[in-house]
Amino acid sequence: MHKVSIRFFDDREVRAVWDDDNSKWWFSVVDIVGVLSESKDPRKYWTVLKTRLKKNGSELTTKCSQLKLTAKDGKKYLTDCLLQNDIISLVEVVPSKKSKTFIEWFTYSDDTIDGKSKSKAYALFDSSLLATLEVGTVKCLQQIHGYLFGGLYDFAGQIRGMNIAKGGFQFAMVRYLPEALRKIERMPENSFDEIADKYVEMNIAHPFMEGNGKSMRIWLDLILKQNLKRCVDWSKIGKADYLNAMKKSVANSADIKNLLKFALTDKIDDREMFMKGVDYSYYYEQEDEITED
Repeated sequence: MHKVSIRFFDDREVRAVWDDDNSKWWFSVVDIVGVLSESKDPRKYWTVLKTRLKKNGSELTTKCSQLKLTAKDGKKYLTDCLLQNDIISLVEVVPSKKSKTFIEWFTYSDDTIDGKSKSKAYALFDSSLLATLEVGTVKCLQQIHGYLFGGLYDFAGQIRGMNIAKGGFQFAMVRYLPEALRKIERMPENSFDEIADKYVEMNIAHPFMEGNGKSMRIWLDLILKQNLKRCVDWSKIGKADYLNAMKKSVANSADIKNLLKFALTDKIDDREMFMKGVDYSYYYEQEDEITED
């Protein structure tokens, strides 16, 4: 069970681990109890609730399996987990105004563009593509985008031919985009500041119609790995902080550089670090919209 995932409900983590034998996800009971009860100590809350359920002869507690999940301190602890089919039963015994909303969120199908591309992003860690990429180039970014969104968007891997804007900000105009990308590709990558500058400029260029952020964060990590033997632990960067810093980076890149530098890690070959990065990367993009003109 080496495949882990982090989902987000009301900006709170719900950890899960994949069961190869049953082809199903196991979900952290403590995380779900935490988001439903809003308890400051969800572990204690679950301990009390579990004792009560045992006394009442509930089968729910016998269906729990203890699996090792990574906590916020970076260490792995045995954690009570339930299979997806049993989570609904858990929700029913935790008094909460959020129960209906949680069930709707939890049972939402992953059979969406984001869900499918996220699965592809997970698979990228073990793909042969990574070894063939010319890191830091526009072609590299196109190949990553094509891998994530191939079969999902008809423009996967293709530089956009329309102007786009988000939040009132106009990204690079199409007529200037080819030259802008050539300049970005030639930017140096010898230091953290140079790599961060290149990342910021590529974000301003926004070369694809959709899926820019998801592709560019992988692209950035590859540059950092190759040149500095570092990558970003994206779980150390909050969604609001990241989005605000990226908005400001158009005029001043200090905030995003500070966030990225603080989150650097030398775990460049760690599978769980990569998977966690994918989870957070897709989390950043939830509910974001792009408009065309």
